[in-house]
Amino acid sequence: MKKVLLVIDYTVDFVSDEGALTCGKPGQEIENTIVSLTKKFLEENELVVLPVDLHERNDLFHPETKLFPAHNIRGTKGRELYGKLNKLYEDNKEKIIWLDKTRYSSFAGTNLQQLLSERKVEEIHLVGVCTDICILHTAVDAYNLGYEIVVYKDAVASFNSAGHEWALGHFTSSLGAKVIKNN
Repeated sequence: MKKVLLVIDYTVDFVSDEGALTCGKPGQEIENTIVSLTKKFLEENELVVLPVDLHERNDLFHPETKLFPAHNIRGTKGRELYGKLNKLYEDNKEKIIWLDKTRYSSFAGTNLQQLLSERKVEEIHLVGVCTDICILHTAVDAYNLGYEIVVYKDAVASFNSAGHEWALGHFTSSLGAKVIKNN
């Protein structure tokens, strides 16, 4: 079965202590697991996609403008990949697909479905942030498109601990996803 690893929104703004909309410590604690899984998928010649949130400065019409502080603004340090993932990406750009997204779901307004269809992907593995926002919305769309879903509970995090726990339960109870640990 062909599979893909989606490393969602693992950027400075979402993970670093100085990030504009940071998960902080919970996001930082999953770094090694995300890097390990990314390396594993690359070694197995499986697809790795980095769906990364993209916003424009002073965009008054984007719905998130009313909900969150400005984050992941085009051309800023906050939009760079966080920590060791950034180096891994730089060293493997020819093997990893960067995917700009402007909504919570990695499928909304992107060509992700086309990329997966062309490569005959059947199973989507999800890691990154935030569990109860972008990971959740991507999982719901993946479910509706008929994909098998795997979520690594030791490689997802949120700034909302109650939302994080709720989403982990929702993945299995409503989406039939496998929620597993990497180890």
